[in-house]
Amino acid sequence: MANTYSQCYMHLIFAVRNRDALILDSWSSELEKYITGIVQDEGHKLIAIGTAHDHIHIFIGYNTIKSIPKLVEQIKTSSNNWIKQRKLSPFKFSWQNGYGCFSHSHSQIDSVAKYVLTQREHHKKKSFKDEYLSILNKNDMAFEERYLFDFFEGVSL
Repeated sequence: MANTYSQCYMHLIFAVRNRDALILDSWSSELEKYITGIVQDEGHKLIAIGTAHDHIHIFIGYNTIKSIPKLVEQIKTSSNNWIKQRKLSPFKFSWQNGYGCFSHSHSQIDSVAKYVLTQREHHKKKSFKDEYLSILNKNDMAFEERYLFDFFEGVSL
């Protein structure tokens, strides 16, 4: 439609099932490139992507005519199959149900991108559980703990 403008930035977060630390350094950059292709093929602009051993952050310029749930489903299904076909994990790999999706303003692009790109370093100091709860609280998100990702205490990375 003529004279229609939109600008949305979305930060997606989801975890490996059971929070298993299955995303290895040896292939995490390949996974990030693969997911970048999915995001771009779906008409979004990838701004930053960062994997930790047990979860992933994806920061996009969101194409508002597309559906976030469909994008997340496409990313999870395709990347899960990609990992299995290449036998990258000696253990059964799959993503947990659910995801987080948080909007950001244009003025936050640089800081959010830097945060996403430094996930491995960030998680040397802060657990994924603490990080995720902090993000939910900063965004005043109402949530029930029983519906959050499976957070297992003592999971080592």
